[in-house]
Amino acid sequence: MTAPARVFLDHCEAGATGTVIPVDIAAAKALAAATPVAGTETIDLLAANGRVLATGGIAALALPPFNSSAMDGYAVRLDELAGSGPWRLPVTGRIAAGDTPAETLGGAVRILTGASVPPGFDAVVMQEKCRLEGNVVVIDERPRAGRNIRTAGEDLRQGERLFEAGAVLTAQQLALLAGQGLADIEVRRKIRIGLISTGSELKEPGQPLLAGQIFNSNRVMLRASLDACRWAEVVDFGIVPDTRQAISAALAEASSRCDAVITTGGVSAGEEDHVSWAVGSGGGTLDVLKVAMRPGKPVKVGRIGAALFLGLPGNPNATLVTFRVIALPALRRLAGMVETAPKWVEAVAGFSHEKRADRTEFVPVRLSAGGSDGLPRLIMLGRGSSASLRAISQAEGIAVLSPGLDRVEHGTRLSFEPS
Repeated sequence: MTAPARVFLDHCEAGATGTVIPVDIAAAKALAAATPVAGTETIDLLAANGRVLATGGIAALALPPFNSSAMDGYAVRLDELAGSGPWRLPVTGRIAAGDTPAETLGGAVRILTGASVPPGFDAVVMQEKCRLEGNVVVIDERPRAGRNIRTAGEDLRQGERLFEAGAVLTAQQLALLAGQGLADIEVRRKIRIGLISTGSELKEPGQPLLAGQIFNSNRVMLRASLDACRWAEVVDFGIVPDTRQAISAALAEASSRCDAVITTGGVSAGEEDHVSWAVGSGGGTLDVLKVAMRPGKPVKVGRIGAALFLGLPGNPNATLVTFRVIALPALRRLAGMVETAPKWVEAVAGFSHEKRADRTEFVPVRLSAGGSDGLPRLIMLGRGSSASLRAISQAEGIAVLSPGLDRVEHGTRLSFEPS
């Protein structure tokens, strides 16, 4: 990879002379700039949903921990079912889930689902396959060995590996940990993300809107996206006007308090785009200056102080695309996650669209009925404007139009990431 770009106080290589790099290289540089945070904490299992597992572990307990009945019925010893049936066995006991089975010398034992199978009993006859006559059960069909018994360790063997460090804990994984008897778990500490909205034209929703001003939609979109990341917490620095002094001060504070800093707006090469200059004035470096993508070409990635820096464009569609394709994978790595890449799904185009062959294009799409090939059809929304809020609000995902294509036709194979 190329060395980080130098950022000068009166000029930045991110302008017209900056090198344009492919999307995959930009994403790789963002991952390389994100060093997983140190520090862990032990938390209650009930609070661990969505958190990043700090260490792997092995099963201390087999699951199930004992042979248990999978049905309501009667536990039997097969050696008592000799010859041809029907067989008549006295009912010598009853075991429900949670009971400690007493030693039983013979006959059949009434057993309920989840109950421990008594030692020496090797099959359970479901109650629908037998009939009770007083205190005697009549069995017409001889079961095979192990019938309707969940054997100890068939789900999970003692000593078997559970999860790897860096896994994001789901409700189902927490259920397995609870089944091991764990009340708490060691997880990576949450990463702290500083969010800065740049733009003198911005107002927060609910404030008076003057001529030439717009509401700050990116802040709400990114906050909602990051709030869904249980492994992160956001420090919101609000709106910062388009002045070098104000942006430099905000970056200095954010980078001193946070593990990552995300800015929106001010990353192009215009007269009022001061973010790159402010990164340089704070001693930062930029590894990504311009990317061969639409929307989002001026996205910036680097470091400022000890913090990862992610400078996203200000137009909402460009903000969304660069956040999901470049920023979010880097934040996942920063949080210590093993799996960081977007989850692309194969689909086919249900639209036609012309594009430049030398760049990757990302378009908002919705799903339509699949074809005979079983793949979902994608309908492109909007006209490709990076400022379109309506299109991204209706989108069910983002489709990627690969470099090398100059036109997408109906039926072209594509990939998309569901919302």
